[in-house]
Amino acid sequence: MTHGKIIAPALALLSLVGLGLAIGGNKDATPASPPPAANPALSVTTVQPQLLDMPIVLTANGSIAAWQEAVIGAEIGDLRLSAVNVQVGETVKKGQVLATFSDESVLADIAQSRGVVAEAEANLAEARANAERARKVLEKGALSVQQVDQYLTGAKTAEAKLQSARAQLDAQLLRLKYTKVLASDDGVISARNATLGAVAAKGQELFRLIRQNRLEWRGEVTAAEMTQLRPGVEVTVDVPNVGRIRGSVRFLGPTLDVQSRNGLVYVDLPNAAQNGLRAGMFGRGDFHLGSSAGLTVPQEALSLREGFSYVFRLTEQTGDRAKVEQVKVQLGRRAGDALEVLAGLSPDDRLVARGASFLADGDSVRVVAP
Repeated sequence: MTHGKIIAPALALLSLVGLGLAIGGNKDATPASPPPAANPALSVTTVQPQLLDMPIVLTANGSIAAWQEAVIGAEIGDLRLSAVNVQVGETVKKGQVLATFSDESVLADIAQSRGVVAEAEANLAEARANAERARKVLEKGALSVQQVDQYLTGAKTAEAKLQSARAQLDAQLLRLKYTKVLASDDGVISARNATLGAVAAKGQELFRLIRQNRLEWRGEVTAAEMTQLRPGVEVTVDVPNVGRIRGSVRFLGPTLDVQSRNGLVYVDLPNAAQNGLRAGMFGRGDFHLGSSAGLTVPQEALSLREGFSYVFRLTEQTGDRAKVEQVKVQLGRRAGDALEVLAGLSPDDRLVARGASFLADGDSVRVVAP
């Protein structure tokens, strides 16, 4: 009885051990299930690079300047300015009186010159009469040939003095004309040095005038860029916080700066002043040189990181799951929201259309229909 009680528990223990081994053996024989797929980082739509006709644009910087600026100076000296009629910024017409000099002394000189002319006319009349009488008595022998020649010479001398007196009168009348300072052309007064009551010297600058209020843009380009330009090329000039205006190349500067090796391009800007532009403003100009085909991607597909541009290209796609590869691209021209890719992509690549800034290289994404 005691021996049976000992064997029964031992058999039960052996049965339990065997059951455990059997269970363990069955577990090892079961094949391992595949690990669960990684959750997609983002649901994305795709886009492919497109070949588009892109404009060829050359960009330069420069300044707005007057097409031509006329200097209006004093053509008479030692007279006091009695009136100044215009201020800086006023629009004037050709022949308009800008300032007036006091003319009292000039009028006195004119009166004196007229008196000299009258005296010379009287002397000439007398000399001609004497010469005529001398010719008549020459045949009678009352006067010698020498005396007659003296009368004839006197007449010619009186005539010359009259011409000189008339020239002096004309000079004084011209001085009277110069007491009025006139605009040499239509335009806008850009500078004024005339001061009421001042005595101006002959030749002193009184005003500066932007002729016809016509402005131009002078762009600075390199020697290589200048070889691409021709008169008549269309240009768009953009002045920050003012506006954009279209113009055309008038001519190319004949020389380059010896220090910078850059040259100037002169661009006509019709109606620039009416559009708010002023001489001295800084502007950026785009020269439109035609177009050519280029491989482009939409701006939304780009991600800017550390100063470089990237796109994410789809790889290893299975069903609606795919991995993305970060690709660095070199950008070129721009047309609206499309940017030209110069290197890094081919037309067959499939790219993440938007949301690239939320992805990293090697991320898993879910591809959905656009």
